[in-house]
Amino acid sequence: MPTRRIQYRALLVRYLRPQAPLVAILAVVLFGSIALQLVNPQILKRFIDTTTSGGGENLTAAALLFIFLAILQQVLAVIATYYSERVGWTATNELRADLALHCLRLDLAFHKGRTPGELIERIDGDVTALANFFSRFVIYVLGSLLLLLGVLAVVWTLDWRVSAALAVYAVVVLVLMLLFRSIAVPYWTRDREASASLFGFLEERLAGTVDIRSSGAQPYVMRRLYERMRERLRAGSKARLVGTITWCVPVLAFAAGNGLAFALAAFLYRGGVGTITLGEAFLIYFYTQLLFFPLHQISNQIDDFQKAGAGIVRIQELLDTQTTLPDGPGVDFPQGALSVEFRDVTFGYEEETVLHNLSFQLPAGAVMGVLGRTGSGKTTLGRLLLRLYDPTTGAVYLNGADVREARRAEVRSRIGVVTQDVQLFRATVRDNLSFFDPAVDESRIMRALAELGLEEWVRRLPEGLDTMVDAGGSGFSAGEAQLLAFTRVFLKDPGLVLLDEASSRLDPSTERLIERAVDRLLTGRTGIIIAHRLATVRRADTILILEEGRVVEQGPRAALDADPGSRFSALLHAQGTQERDAARPVGARTR
Repeated sequence: MPTRRIQYRALLVRYLRPQAPLVAILAVVLFGSIALQLVNPQILKRFIDTTTSGGGENLTAAALLFIFLAILQQVLAVIATYYSERVGWTATNELRADLALHCLRLDLAFHKGRTPGELIERIDGDVTALANFFSRFVIYVLGSLLLLLGVLAVVWTLDWRVSAALAVYAVVVLVLMLLFRSIAVPYWTRDREASASLFGFLEERLAGTVDIRSSGAQPYVMRRLYERMRERLRAGSKARLVGTITWCVPVLAFAAGNGLAFALAAFLYRGGVGTITLGEAFLIYFYTQLLFFPLHQISNQIDDFQKAGAGIVRIQELLDTQTTLPDGPGVDFPQGALSVEFRDVTFGYEEETVLHNLSFQLPAGAVMGVLGRTGSGKTTLGRLLLRLYDPTTGAVYLNGADVREARRAEVRSRIGVVTQDVQLFRATVRDNLSFFDPAVDESRIMRALAELGLEEWVRRLPEGLDTMVDAGGSGFSAGEAQLLAFTRVFLKDPGLVLLDEASSRLDPSTERLIERAVDRLLTGRTGIIIAHRLATVRRADTILILEEGRVVEQGPRAALDADPGSRFSALLHAQGTQERDAARPVGARTR
């Protein structure tokens, strides 16, 4: 348990310290509310003693004072609740931001091993469970402990024997709750894991709805969904069943406490001792009931505390996960075109080797076309350049510097990427182009669009740059999405442009715009064009052909094209034959 207590304290200190003024206000309001709860019963005691003694003076004033203090106590409780929620959600939002940033900094191997649904559950679901820990736990548990101590102190002034008995009772109840607190944490941890697994499954299947329907796989998906839901039901049922133990123990203790308070008050008032008045007997019973309130609040928060414990364990596991790609000391890459070199690079995903001793050089300002079948390692080449992975052996050099010596942000800031699948956000075209950077003003965006020949295309949009893009880019064709991607890269002004199958899904209406944009984008920059279609590499200076992760042909494009014995020439001939066959009537095609 020591490690977990340190985690709780570290989280509270880290995320509550920046809110010190609000926490101070919360503490003042909390102390005021506690003081009123302790003072108000004294007015009732005086009211009872005055009435039983036959006096009637100042009863109206006492009643009005009691009502006023009761209303004030409720007002303070509302204020305390408001500030506690504000502190709690501010803290958890900061924690969400830290977790999201931490995940973004982890390497691609981490993300390939986890579904987006699982990470969403970790960042949002687990942290949401901590909202009560930051707010209600502080306001109710800490406040209840203070109230408990205040009750014992006030009762001590009435009779030390009653205060000692209630103190022993309170300690026994708290010890029992602390003993049972840790029992349910592992069960709540498994419940959170089952929930993350279910959300990950749903995210994957909902994203593949078209394929599932077209292949008739609904029964299989539903069966697997039932299995995941059954796993979550079992984990949640066990967690809640064990969690009821922490509720049953205080309930039994409260029942015993009621009897204890009544017996003590009756004994001191009528048991021959005669040392207290009826009003003081009422105070003993009232304060004992008030003592139940903080204990009851603590017991109610135990469930959230257990969930917070499970969430903290999972959050800590995520924060303890470190990238396998540490930043280097840093490299100052110059502006302009950058040279690229792969030197004896071997790389594989887990146990599967994808690239074997890959070596090539690309001078600054040159354009290289990379060809090969699916699975030949073309996309992996780009991932190594971006340092999403590090080579198993060998090295990748950018402008003569090993990319491992640079910071990851430095490498990625100098490389612009356009892929086949462009990620568009539910935002305006302006925000999608600038990646929500307010420093990129409209004039800069329009200059970039004009240089790429896309200014008229944007003007034709319903609201120009303020046109909203729906979630997932719906409403924009694949070609239009890539027009946005090319503009993004142009605004970034990289020294190396990587086009990964960027022209494989073009519609005819935007193909000419894309071709002009590519020409403009590659001007004055180094380019790597990864493609299946040979037409997309006609602007390349050199050609690199991969097969099963090995270089099978490499050389100037013009020379390979002129050499009838080259693989590149054979590929051009084969593709030309296919295009001619596709243009003929069906019955006249080459068989």
